Amino acid sequence: MHSVDPVAVVDYHTAGEPFRIVVAGAPPLEGANALERRSYAAQYADGVRQLVVNEPRGHADMYGCFVTEPDDAAADLGVVFFHKDGYSTACGHGVIALVTWAIESGRIPATGQSTRVLVDTPSGRIEATAELDGARVVAVSFVSVPSYVSARYVPLQLEQGVVAVDIAYGGAYYASVDVAELDLSIAPENVGRFVELGREIKTILGDNEAVEHPTDHRLSGLYGTIFHETVSHPGPGLYQRNLTVFADGEVDRSPCGSGTSARLALLDSSAQLARGQTLIHESVIGTRFTGKVVGDGEVGGIHGVFTEVRGSAHRTGTATFELDENDPLGLGFQLR
Repeated sequence: MHSVDPVAVVDYHTAGEPFRIVVAGAPPLEGANALERRSYAAQYADGVRQLVVNEPRGHADMYGCFVTEPDDAAADLGVVFFHKDGYSTACGHGVIALVTWAIESGRIPATGQSTRVLVDTPSGRIEATAELDGARVVAVSFVSVPSYVSARYVPLQLEQGVVAVDIAYGGAYYASVDVAELDLSIAPENVGRFVELGREIKTILGDNEAVEHPTDHRLSGLYGTIFHETVSHPGPGLYQRNLTVFADGEVDRSPCGSGTSARLALLDSSAQLARGQTLIHESVIGTRFTGKVVGDGEVGGIHGVFTEVRGSAHRTGTATFELDENDPLGLGFQLR
């Protein structure tokens, strides 16, 4: 029988995607940086992750984090992201929710109507800016770690035929697929089919050299697949809709923050989005992030870009979860 102390959480959603912040009940995560603390969490705090993510307390598409100390005194806080299958290296919607919580809870004092917050994530340090209306955070933008294009037009033999994918890094690796190749539209009724395709693509690309990080193997591996389409709109910039399937068949309700960074790297390299123009990125449920390329960078000697992604998070509740020692379901279960 597992033993877990009561776990207190605060829940947010960012553009519809849940984010469960563990605020008490988890052991301190040890490590010199967020990437090391991610490994420590997997070994010593995974019971807490399972308790708050699995049914009956969570669900298959739950997302959340452990809040940690920063890597050093220059940053404000650290974070280890988790989901139903384990621990991710990046999470843009999570950064937006975490910074909103940190300021609204008083963990980090607001320094005006625009408050800068530095967050240490497993993929690196992120600079976020919270926009406030009085004491309320109305939006958060963040400049991600450098994003870069890893491969173009990789042909994949899927069950339905050959499909070309692009691969880019935005703190995690994503394959991008134009839905015109699939004869599908991005709509809620097609979610099940996209989950099947996302799982198939992840299996095929599992050991592809394009998802090997140039400096740290712990950041390697395909995290998700972004199915995208361009939408006509009368204004400037570019409007795209996407559905992102990540981990083992999880569907992002938001437009995917780190995935938006990966998409921006691709759009910049192909000149589909001019520097200074905005990408309006819409999710499968119609919520939006905006993003743009704000500069050049590099990852292990590979040219990349710095991106800025903006969105809003909203608090949905608080809870304290417990594990009854007589509960036969223990840390919970998953149906998919």
